[in-house]
Amino acid sequence: MKVTVVGAGAVGASCAEYIAIKNFASEVMLIDIKEGFAEGKAMDLMQCASLNGFDTKITGVTNDYSKTAGSDVAVITSGIPRKPGMTREELIGINAGIVKSVATSLIEHSPNVIIIVVSNPMDTMAYLAHKATGLPKNRIIGMGGALDSARFKFRLAEALGCPASDVDGMVIGGHSDTGMVPLIGKAARNSVKVSEFLSEERMQQVVEDTKVGGATLTKLLGTSAWYAPGAAVSAMVQAIALDSKKMFPCSALLDGEYGLTDISIGVPCIIGKNGIEKIVEIELSEAEKAKIEESAEGVKKTNALLN
Repeated sequence: MKVTVVGAGAVGASCAEYIAIKNFASEVMLIDIKEGFAEGKAMDLMQCASLNGFDTKITGVTNDYSKTAGSDVAVITSGIPRKPGMTREELIGINAGIVKSVATSLIEHSPNVIIIVVSNPMDTMAYLAHKATGLPKNRIIGMGGALDSARFKFRLAEALGCPASDVDGMVIGGHSDTGMVPLIGKAARNSVKVSEFLSEERMQQVVEDTKVGGATLTKLLGTSAWYAPGAAVSAMVQAIALDSKKMFPCSALLDGEYGLTDISIGVPCIIGKNGIEKIVEIELSEAEKAKIEESAEGVKKTNALLN
């Protein structure tokens, strides 16, 4: 399998590193607009191969999309990162032009590619990729829900005082501080609902901490996070490569599911060799339905800025 990662910054390099270490891809191609940057990152990562025991070939190229030809999966991380105090929505003016250009260039050289969108505002960028390329909806996936759910599990494990492997939880809705819908009522520790262990107040704190997870890290780091986003992407690429039918919450183009149409937003999806193999419609409480509808309105307002 050949995987292209567009953007060799912190998130893109982390994607490439995690994919290589997992050893399921034959080649990772890093591409960046900055002269020599992707080549340098690729060389640095390849010098880890003997130390970390992977055989994946990592190469870098400056802005030459012909080198991405034959990619099975492409990850779009390019765009400016979020700065402290900046919302994801404020990024749209710059990043929309970048994502549209990148997506069309990828399709030109790899017509069968599956695209994973990371660039923010992620749901709107995934929607733009659909409109710009006309690809079947299974072949464009927004990463956000997988990352948000990992952050949710971190907060749940923290509150429960247990290993993250003990907990299960999911975040649906838009990938924004106000749009996320952490499904706290369905969260569990080894099949036991977390409400058996945590007070209502503590559960609500977990929800709120999850929703500002990205902003919290941006404030601490001075830029967007990269380790967890890279890990989230690598897990999704692995599910495609291995046709594992793994369920991730991710941004998918909806056509009536959850009562929503013509919008990319986070919902549970089965991921396999064809990308999104199935959108899973789970039963939501009235409160959860109201929250995802509110989240969808926020995403649609951001989508309207594309015009």
